[in-house]
Amino acid sequence: MDDLRDKYEVVIGLEVHAQLKTKSKIFAPDGTEFGKEPNSETSPITLGMPGVLPVLNKEAVNMGILTGLALNCEIPERCKFDRKQYFYPDLPKGYQISQYDEPICVNGYLDIKGKRIGITRAHLEEDAGKLVHAGADGIAGSSYSLVDLNRAGTPLLEIVSEPDMRSSEEARNYMEELRNIVRYIGVCDGNLEEGSMRCDANISIMPKGSKTFGTRAEIKNVNSFSALQRAIEYEIDRQIEIVEEGGEVVQETRLWDDNARETKSMRGKEDAHDYRYFPEPDLMPLKISREWVEEIKNKMPELPQQKRERYMSLGLSEYDASVIVEQMGLALFFDEVLKSGASPKIAVNFIMGEIAAYLKEEKLEITDTKLTPENLTELISLIEKNTISNNIGKQIIIDMMKDGTKASKIVEERGLSQISDTGAIKEIAQKVVEAHPNEVSAYKNGKVQLLGFFVGQVMKETKGRANPKSVNEILKEILG
Repeated sequence: MDDLRDKYEVVIGLEVHAQLKTKSKIFAPDGTEFGKEPNSETSPITLGMPGVLPVLNKEAVNMGILTGLALNCEIPERCKFDRKQYFYPDLPKGYQISQYDEPICVNGYLDIKGKRIGITRAHLEEDAGKLVHAGADGIAGSSYSLVDLNRAGTPLLEIVSEPDMRSSEEARNYMEELRNIVRYIGVCDGNLEEGSMRCDANISIMPKGSKTFGTRAEIKNVNSFSALQRAIEYEIDRQIEIVEEGGEVVQETRLWDDNARETKSMRGKEDAHDYRYFPEPDLMPLKISREWVEEIKNKMPELPQQKRERYMSLGLSEYDASVIVEQMGLALFFDEVLKSGASPKIAVNFIMGEIAAYLKEEKLEITDTKLTPENLTELISLIEKNTISNNIGKQIIIDMMKDGTKASKIVEERGLSQISDTGAIKEIAQKVVEAHPNEVSAYKNGKVQLLGFFVGQVMKETKGRANPKSVNEILKEILG
């Protein structure tokens, strides 16, 4: 299949639905908290009762504008809402209030790893409910379905990219950066598992060098970054196989089955005219003043790319900066450590090393531990003052995370202060050298890397408390 892939160019566009973190729904006063008892977060408006009228949630509009600005979009002075005819059991009204030809955001882009991905539009709409398939046979062969309308009416921002991506990796990078942005600006928690951020992928292939896109298939039910890549890779191979066998790819909507690792046909793909859009008669067009946009723009927090660049200007590698930014909790913690005056390089070594390893092993976030930015800064200060060695710091950081004890208290109680007395270090180093005559002989015969062995033995004898620089200098002197 790899040889066949060389004949084709892949064209990918993503439609990402981000659930906005408003306290109430976009057109109703119901709550939006995830995990509540089924159908407890509903009202006559959500249920589509006769005579009810929608009232637009201003905070949802604010979040839409903020997201558009973060995505380099234009914010038109006017947008409007439309009815999208959409008959499904989890949408009680029989239509969805969305935006069609006059969305809130247009003509944006994201620059990711040197490539610009265009963003056609971002528009506000209401979410549908959720069908829960049940019965003795389980989901695969359910005998009936239940509907939970708690999610119905939750504000969504649908972000539609241009078909500018050419690989599953580019699509994943775009999706990850988009999630970073909506999380950092506080409009969406980006939780793919809970469905607060969802992605549909439009995929087509065309012969290399062609200017005409092939027929696309839309892949739904993608709820993780790895699943997105797997779904795209499968769909590329499926379409190539069809074309190579002389068939034609049909425009359709397909579901991704992550267990079976394949896409399955769901329905023929609708076009815009199939939804019979028309202006929502119960909502006036919305005028967005330039003052309103400017007010929101002034509240824009530091964006992920800006944060990466700032970290790199402090001496961090691109890799370290990217990994920290990817984990927002760690990035915000790191920023507080920097504000406390700690050395960026030593701080990032701890965060990327012992701290990250502990969090991964225990499946915790940094906010779940008792480590404070001030305590980490104090630990770094003790290392810089040569009060303790870096190795001692690595030994006590886990205890600091578990119980919140200050570094200075642990050092004092356990007698961990660094030994800087050269006389005492020299005495220990002499004993180590005398105890290993074979290694001494090998060192003097040119095996100079054995110096590390002797350093390790001295550090072991001093339980890591000896000043490493002094140990190196003294051993070199003794060994000649």
